[in-house]
Amino acid sequence: MRLIVLGCSGSGPGPESPASGYLVEAGSTRITLDLGNGTFGALQRHLDPWQLDATVFSHLHPDHCSDFASLAVHRRYHPRPPYDPTVAPLAVHAPAGAADRFAAAYAVSEQERAATDLTDVFTFHDLVAGEPLRVGAGDDAVTVTAYPVDHPCTAYALRVSHTGRTLVYSGDTGPCDGLVAAARGADLFLCEASWPHAAGLPAGVHLSGRQAGEHAAAAGAARLVLTHVPAWYDAAELTVEAKGAFGGTVEQALPDAVFEV
Repeated sequence: MRLIVLGCSGSGPGPESPASGYLVEAGSTRITLDLGNGTFGALQRHLDPWQLDATVFSHLHPDHCSDFASLAVHRRYHPRPPYDPTVAPLAVHAPAGAADRFAAAYAVSEQERAATDLTDVFTFHDLVAGEPLRVGAGDDAVTVTAYPVDHPCTAYALRVSHTGRTLVYSGDTGPCDGLVAAARGADLFLCEASWPHAAGLPAGVHLSGRQAGEHAAAAGAARLVLTHVPAWYDAAELTVEAKGAFGGTVEQALPDAVFEV
């Protein structure tokens, strides 16, 4: 597998990066994990969006899903689509309520919202905790499993497996056992680190750099890549924190970076 960073800025796009979004390639299978602000443009540097097999969302906060509206426009109004998207709609795997959430974001008024139905070009599937979903065909297929994590909305860590290799994406989460379970033995653990460690951090929201390292160590992950650092924090500082808690390799996600898994 290959992990390509489309954007890694936490809580919204920053001056050097879109918000959260990642492209995973495994053989001929292509999926995205989240599509935050600015990531659809970045996706087009790496892949023709018509080649996507599915898009998967960890949760439905705007910095992780707002560019879905751009994907919808692309599939509905592209003048030269390579195939009929109404015959081959794109699979969307997301927390329950995603179809309504995305329709509301796409519509320009409450009146239009009532008539907005994106199922002409998408099929929506609710993520079910612990229930593996398969994307792609044959030896190129990937398996994605959702693990509930601790965040102010329904949120999941996503475990992606292919031919014995495993990539785990934390999504957004505070410290929790579910994240350790998701990342158990991961070859690459892509984990949020949203603020420096300090006493009295809010519970059930995000991880510090140190907490990201602690979760990687508890899970026995081989490699840790920090992401979701807001523009107002220093990613290098959070990396130092993580290295203090995790004995494996610690790296920073950067826009357009490619990681082999």
